[in-house]
Amino acid sequence: NWVNYRQPFGATITILALGFGKWIAVYTSWWWWSNYPPNFVMPATLLPSALVLDITLLLTRNWTLTAVIGAWMYAILFYPSNWPIFGYSHTPIVVDGSLLSWADYMGFMYVRTGTPEYIRMIEVGSLRTFGGHSTMISAFFSAFASSLVYVLWWQFGKFFCTSYFYFTDDRQRTVKVYDVFAYATLAHGDKAKAGGKA
Repeated sequence: NWVNYRQPFGATITILALGFGKWIAVYTSWWWWSNYPPNFVMPATLLPSALVLDITLLLTRNWTLTAVIGAWMYAILFYPSNWPIFGYSHTPIVVDGSLLSWADYMGFMYVRTGTPEYIRMIEVGSLRTFGGHSTMISAFFSAFASSLVYVLWWQFGKFFCTSYFYFTDDRQRTVKVYDVFAYATLAHGDKAKAGGKA
């Protein structure tokens, strides 16, 4: 865990594994199995968000600040980091004399729940009562949810994965010490004090 190893790469490795698994699913389930175009079911990227989350943990060395700053940045960076990937779907195209966007054309050809056309049909719902700012409201809600989930999983990991060491001091007393920062640099007296037995 972070307290012992100081290696903030958990979010990045998790997102890389998630993306790798998603691409396997896209090619095996959609392209190979049903001959569906892969760019219609291409997964969104969370890698820039995960890097910012891990860098925040590295720079602050505090999980509380990471939950407040890093998790919010994790959620808010989702839209701008995916714009270069999916921005092409907003470019115009002329089909049978009608001016459409690529998103409209893809939605007309393959209507399913993840395509922009279906999202455009559903977007008429309750988020429109906020004055057409559904993107910003979704971003801030996901930022708040990311903060809560980050704290929840940090505490879950701390509860189940707390590392501890048994030390024996000069007087042959065995002491149980939790979350030692630097195992090799503690003197024998400091080890006993850290365990609560001076």
